[in-house]
Amino acid sequence: MKYKMLVLDMDDTLLTDDHKISDENAAMIFQAREKGVQVILASGRPTAAMTSFAKELNLDSYMISYNGAVITDLKDGTTLFEQTLTKEQIHELYDYSLKSKTHIITYLNGEVLSESDSEYIDVELNITGLKHNKVADFKAEVNSAAVKCILLEEPGYLKEVEKDLKAAMPHLSVSMSKPFFLEVAQNGIDKAASIKILAEKLGIKQSEIIAVGNAGNDLTMVEYAGLGVWVDNVTPELRDRANVIVASNNNHGVAEVVRRFILN
Repeated sequence: MKYKMLVLDMDDTLLTDDHKISDENAAMIFQAREKGVQVILASGRPTAAMTSFAKELNLDSYMISYNGAVITDLKDGTTLFEQTLTKEQIHELYDYSLKSKTHIITYLNGEVLSESDSEYIDVELNITGLKHNKVADFKAEVNSAAVKCILLEEPGYLKEVEKDLKAAMPHLSVSMSKPFFLEVAQNGIDKAASIKILAEKLGIKQSEIIAVGNAGNDLTMVEYAGLGVWVDNVTPELRDRANVIVASNNNHGVAEVVRRFILN
């Protein structure tokens, strides 16, 4: 099979634990692109927190951010696709966060907005490099649509919240991106849905796509792709939900994918 699209999750997949692209991964990605393969970054990160990595890899096609809610054309920075949560849905999620005793953040005006502080919010701030806009009244500040929300809390507890939220709000897309990040987007929004949009635009068949990830928010794209791949540090309960498992994010798993399935 000749693969024409390589879709890569970023955190804990393409990136090492210190949020860098290893030389090995970068070198193999360059070789994949030389063979004409479309390399697409697909992350839960905000668009602004992905751009520097796209530039580092000289990517000039498209990029999927906010877990599939936004597709950006890297040639000119324009938005090809965007789907948001309504103000009312965000307020509903805020009320749910109070009930479930979780922290909640959203993204407005290029900032992370929350009403509280948390060690888990600090992780998101560190990953994205975005400013923290801590407000006194979350609902008063959120008076427009936004791309997504994240509920944050201790992993064991948040896993139970995930089950409850999916039952309580089946009209929204809910997935875990890290053990302490429960991501919520508009109904029908996930990485697979956005990959499908791009594949149709680029004339690429589903069978010609490789998708590589590590966590629950990558599951739809890993199962959608012609070849679904986990890196070895995949969330344990998901290990049997892909075609292949390669080396971990810290051991150049993406480079292994390119060597085995694109260069060969």
